[in-house]
Amino acid sequence: MLIALFVLLAIVAEIIGTVGGFGSSLFFVPVAQFFFDMKTVLGITAVFHVFSNLVKLILFRKTIDLRLTLLFGIPSILFVILGAWLATKMSFRFDQIILAVFLIVFSSILLAFPDLKVRANAQSSVLGGSVAGLLAGYIGTGGAIRGLSLAAYNLEKNLFVGTSAAIDMGVDLSRSIIYVKSGFITKENYYLIPMLVVVSVVGSYIGKLLLGRINQESFRKIVLSLILIIGIVMLIRSAIPFVNAQSFS
Repeated sequence: MLIALFVLLAIVAEIIGTVGGFGSSLFFVPVAQFFFDMKTVLGITAVFHVFSNLVKLILFRKTIDLRLTLLFGIPSILFVILGAWLATKMSFRFDQIILAVFLIVFSSILLAFPDLKVRANAQSSVLGGSVAGLLAGYIGTGGAIRGLSLAAYNLEKNLFVGTSAAIDMGVDLSRSIIYVKSGFITKENYYLIPMLVVVSVVGSYIGKLLLGRINQESFRKIVLSLILIIGIVMLIRSAIPFVNAQSFS
């Protein structure tokens, strides 16, 4: 039952990530943390995203901006390697708190300032790609920063998703190699891989169908609200053990 629930939530995360334009990791990582430890979450998220982005590249192959892909992608790949390396060296004691605060701050800012955008130039693209890559490597999700940066270009929604997937592919391939070599994915979790392949195909396809049939702005508000709720739940869930530990010390 737990595995069935995990797969169902993963499909939902993939659908929302495709339509919302931020990528599934923003939802998948906090959801997966309810089932697995952080290292396993980072490992399966990276592998999952490789399949997910491959499917999106096929579905959105005609809507990819090569210039933006290179501007965001090259620094993202360089910094995701740094982030993934840091994840193998640094303690994960406060991982859930860091991720929860990030989700809460990100969603709150975009809900409060819906027209917030960064300047659409090469410098902001490189900076956005670098930060997104670093976060993706260390806490498992950088799509929020990448999405905010790409939003400055006012891309048509299919072009947005296709370009974002192209950028993300290099990022996830790079960190997957580091995570696998570092033992983040053990033999006991290999059974998840075929499930995640199916999830990536089903979720991306449904997301593409929905993308052309719903009001993007309304859905964006729903997505950000869900991110905020997930972040609050994660913060409470991760802070309680820490508070209890402090009270007994």
